[in-house]
Amino acid sequence: MSHRASLDVSAPVLRAVTGWVARYRRRPGTRPAQRVGTVHAQVVLALRWLRHRLDVRTLAGEAGVSIATAYRYLHEALDVIAAHAPARGAVLTHARAVGLPFLCLDGTLIPTDRVAARAERGHHLWYSGKHHAFGGSVQVLCDPGGFPLWVSDVRPGSTHDLTAARELVLPALYPHAARGLPVLADKGYTGAGIGVHVPIKRQPDGPLHTDNRCYNSLITALRAPTERGHALLGRWRALDRVTVSPHRIGAIVAAALVLTSLDRGTR
Repeated sequence: MSHRASLDVSAPVLRAVTGWVARYRRRPGTRPAQRVGTVHAQVVLALRWLRHRLDVRTLAGEAGVSIATAYRYLHEALDVIAAHAPARGAVLTHARAVGLPFLCLDGTLIPTDRVAARAERGHHLWYSGKHHAFGGSVQVLCDPGGFPLWVSDVRPGSTHDLTAARELVLPALYPHAARGLPVLADKGYTGAGIGVHVPIKRQPDGPLHTDNRCYNSLITALRAPTERGHALLGRWRALDRVTVSPHRIGAIVAAALVLTSLDRGTR
């Protein structure tokens, strides 16, 4: 494979993304012959940015295109890849159809550079008080083994996990939870509603009962593989710190999910 030393992705990923971008360029009304860079150059640029978080100026120079064109190629490829991310309803329906015993729901913060936008109350909109960092909040659904199945769109870092979940995922979860597909989450989702199981918080009047402590241990142990899901997505180092617009985090995470799914079983 060309660029093998500089592009650490599997052959199935490269073939799939190349096919998607090539079809996108051939869509009706476009003029592919007037493109400065080839399909291969655009795919390599986007995958190297995702995999290694390289500077776009460097990638532009290596691809032989301007910086503006490099950014346009990058965002175009991200949207093409992210369009293949599974829909939330399809993921939940398939999980119940194949008999998964439960799903895990967790929120993660994707770090960004400092963002000046402020909320109505005056605080920094993209600043997470929980993580003490600027970033975008994304909800992730994982299977019992910790493999990520679905990711939400981004919400500003100041958004509480439960607030984001109520908007983005919980309404779709409830019907499936009522039919036997429970969801495990951490204490940040306390009060999420039917079918969402979280550890019991300790009360001021004394230690938890033994049964409640055992319940908490069970929930924690079953949720432990969720960290694997974050690690798998984190292989795409563009998520280490997003330096483009934070509103693009949703597309970047969705692209990382698609590529991770393509890569499943090849390593």
